[in-house]
Amino acid sequence: MKLDTPSIDLNITLWTKQWEFVNAEAFEVLYGGAAGGGKSHAQLIDALLYALKYPESSQLVLRRTFRELDMSLIRKSWQLYPRELANYNSQKHEYTFYNGSIITFGYLARDADVMQYMSAEFDVVRFDELTHFTEYQYTYMISRIRGTKGYPKHIKSSTNPGNVGHAWVKKRFIDPMPPNTLYKETFQVGKATKTMTRIFIPARVADNGSIVANDPDYIFRLEALPEAERRALRDGDWNVFEGQYFTEFSSDLHVCEPFPIPPHWRRYRAFDYGLDRLACVWAAVDPDGNAYIYREYCRSDLNIARAAAEILAHTDKTENIYVTLAPRDIWSREQVSGRSKAQIFAENGLPLVESSVDREAGWLSIKELLDPGEGVAPKLHIFKTCTELISCLPMLLIDPDHPTDCMTEPHEITHAPDALRYFCVWWHKPSSPLPGEEGLVTWADDQWDDYYRASNDEKVRLIKLWGKPKPRR
Repeated sequence: MKLDTPSIDLNITLWTKQWEFVNAEAFEVLYGGAAGGGKSHAQLIDALLYALKYPESSQLVLRRTFRELDMSLIRKSWQLYPRELANYNSQKHEYTFYNGSIITFGYLARDADVMQYMSAEFDVVRFDELTHFTEYQYTYMISRIRGTKGYPKHIKSSTNPGNVGHAWVKKRFIDPMPPNTLYKETFQVGKATKTMTRIFIPARVADNGSIVANDPDYIFRLEALPEAERRALRDGDWNVFEGQYFTEFSSDLHVCEPFPIPPHWRRYRAFDYGLDRLACVWAAVDPDGNAYIYREYCRSDLNIARAAAEILAHTDKTENIYVTLAPRDIWSREQVSGRSKAQIFAENGLPLVESSVDREAGWLSIKELLDPGEGVAPKLHIFKTCTELISCLPMLLIDPDHPTDCMTEPHEITHAPDALRYFCVWWHKPSSPLPGEEGLVTWADDQWDDYYRASNDEKVRLIKLWGKPKPRR
């Protein structure tokens, strides 16, 4: 491309996918997928062309940390942006163009960092490596895109799969529509109807002719990676990514069509509870030891009475649920009321059995059930109607400080997997009951305290409510 300016002829070479990114008219644009797709280069050229086309326009280019910003985008911009067109201010980290346009480089290390842009106005905000950011950072910066000049407004991003933002980026850009397809989301603002547009433009290393020509061995180096990393970085596969905990999970292997559960299969419930989210799963085990998650119920802002009622309402009266499993903290007594959540659940018709809260043992149980061995069919299957579990389970990340554990962030994706964990760790490796203790339940210390203080009639009621206890040791 040849662009005339007052002082220089600008020659720019971009590959087909990069031009699609530059020319995209959607308000939200995501470009990327595989490593080596020329994403950062496309961002910088797109910003340059926009600045030249729209005088006195304002753009913001973001990375998670300033070090990342300095080592990639800023240094690369020095090579791409002719000094005859713009001056770079190293104190402000911004280019000022001959026509009054400005490109500012910034970073958002924490959610609170968005406040530094509270009064700012930008025509375009650009996120480089979008999955490094939180959804809050992204959605807040949308509010900074405004202006009176009537220029096209965009939020343009580039990224690879993986990292802390993988789940929300996938949900926003990958799951709703096929690649290269314009997605329209309609909002009601007062009496007016507004539409926001969104598009995902995939890029693979083969789309970057510069790497293919100048470093052909790069593709072979990607081929040498382990399968999960190879699928993510070479193919831009959003179902696998660097740092993924459950690399064993596959929709083809583990997600199945619903079918009627035979009445003789043993059934279980397990849930994770908090006001922020109740996540309950129903599981059935066939005679060969295969577990099927056949139902889920996930909802926020439920008190215990309503949570218990919803779980019971979503359980058919003909189902014989063997146990309902919950984590140990449900039995902790509240300081104000002196009662535990487990007690309140039981009073609302849902007696519970304690499952292990050993996170590593629970996650490893799921791993073993997903991938029990070479050439052996998996033992864990999920009905395709359990959409939250199917979406969240493969999004969990390895905790870099504890590689056998999952990260607890993003928190919103952990609830359904936690419910599955309570079932798997209890069922897959249940502790063998001692002779004579089959069918007995473990009482917490505060339950025993209540029992010892109760009258004989009250003791009978507590046993009916909580189940017959194992001997206290």
